[in-house]
Amino acid sequence: MRVLVQRVLGASVDISGVTVGEIDKGLLLFAGFTHGDNSGIVRELANKVINLRIFEDAERRLQYSVLDSGGAILAVPQFTLYALTNRGRRPDFTQALDPHSASELFDQLTEMLDELLGVPVARGKFGADMKVSLVNDGPFTIALQRDPD
Repeated sequence: MRVLVQRVLGASVDISGVTVGEIDKGLLLFAGFTHGDNSGIVRELANKVINLRIFEDAERRLQYSVLDSGGAILAVPQFTLYALTNRGRRPDFTQALDPHSASELFDQLTEMLDELLGVPVARGKFGADMKVSLVNDGPFTIALQRDPD
């Protein structure tokens, strides 16, 4: 599983011109899944995201998590995080998990984040043509990965 975490001042996702998810200060997550990913891996990375200390204190030290800072989360499914580009010019997506299984894991991820954060997580829609807008704070972007055993 791969999660691209972006600290944002605001972010939104639109589908067919309709905003389906929007947050102010918090985290924008792009989540991708591969073969062998499971609920345990999803829970591990959900906990990592919630507790990642990437928000600054008054001295500009990274001391606070999204949970501590009262920030929100927007989660967007992103199968292209598993693109292979080492051969040719066209990305190969064979490492990405099939859409049905990946959709189930994405739902598990957002439900776990809802539970851990204590408020509903805004989300994109699996398989939709989404337009994502953001104001990256920093910019601050971290890539998390947990390989299946």
